[in-house]
Amino acid sequence: MFASLFVLLYLGHLLADYPLQTDHQAAHKADHSAAGWAANLTHAATHVATCAAALALGALFLDDVALSMPVLVVALAWIGATHAVIDRRWPVQWWMNHTGQASWAQHGGAAHVDQTAHILALVLAALALSA
Repeated sequence: MFASLFVLLYLGHLLADYPLQTDHQAAHKADHSAAGWAANLTHAATHVATCAAALALGALFLDDVALSMPVLVVALAWIGATHAVIDRRWPVQWWMNHTGQASWAQHGGAAHVDQTAHILALVLAALALSA
């Protein structure tokens, strides 16, 4: 069940991060302002909604997907919260500056570290859902 859950969550993530993320959200989700927080939280809510929809479809159509409502609520809250924090950008900058990756960050590496952090959060959510 873990593999199915992870694929469903990853699909929800990709949909929310690329075709469903607005230019405004992408440009302002890390801003230190009310508008920045609004963009960030709206984007995180899109992640929660797309992951919930993907999991619902999986539960309907896949034999190996069975979901516990309390665990589902916690997993979706985890996805929303971790996505919001990671997308404030400072956690990725901090990581890269403290692990000897500052040069890579200046050459496009931050996007890769950002996506890896999101995928780690999805893996943990899929593990919780499949336990």
